[in-house]
Amino acid sequence: MSRFALIKAVLGPIMRLMFRPQVEGAEHIPGDGPVILAGNHLTFIDSMILPLVCDRQVFFIGKDEYVTGKGFKGRLMAWFFTGVGMIPVDRDGGRGGVAALMTGRRVLEEGRVFGIYPEGTRSPDGRLYRGRTGIARLTLMTGAPVVPFAMIGTDRLQPGGAGLPRPGKVTVRFGEAMEFSRYEGMDRDRYVLRAVTDSVMSEVMRLSGQEYVDMYASKAKEAA
Repeated sequence: MSRFALIKAVLGPIMRLMFRPQVEGAEHIPGDGPVILAGNHLTFIDSMILPLVCDRQVFFIGKDEYVTGKGFKGRLMAWFFTGVGMIPVDRDGGRGGVAALMTGRRVLEEGRVFGIYPEGTRSPDGRLYRGRTGIARLTLMTGAPVVPFAMIGTDRLQPGGAGLPRPGKVTVRFGEAMEFSRYEGMDRDRYVLRAVTDSVMSEVMRLSGQEYVDMYASKAKEAA
């Protein structure tokens, strides 16, 4: 049994009891081949719930600090997050974005599922912010379809993204797969990248019902 299967078998029932996830549209996720899951990001537990509700293992980028903690708690976090599919990347500095992009490309070229939050960081206020174009570059470079998704209610269980989450009910809603083969070979055209990204974010907004803000979440956090 893989570590992923073990985690789902052992912790899955506990997490389902705690979060009572209602899943809508899971049939839109292809049963095999590369696929990008792109959604909103409300709080820390989003990355715990997404792997729980998907039949296929979801690989995603995470801060390397999640796997470098000391003591028993640090080792447990590292075991859990790498087990469910987190790939630690140092995203600080000028090359962090490139490393994340190349990691996602490798996962997709291996025919796997790659999860990404196009906003680049958690929403500071529950609204949906402008997507970064890495999502567009990934789909155009690899040809992988994009399945948009929305996390609904996770911010009520873990306000501010810190501390232990409260028990409660969350909804994970998946939309129909989007493909952008018409833009093949145009992964360096910034207008195409923005158009693809905005179309994905429009679907995420429709699924989540969030108010949209046409600025980057990181800028909103700096201004706060």
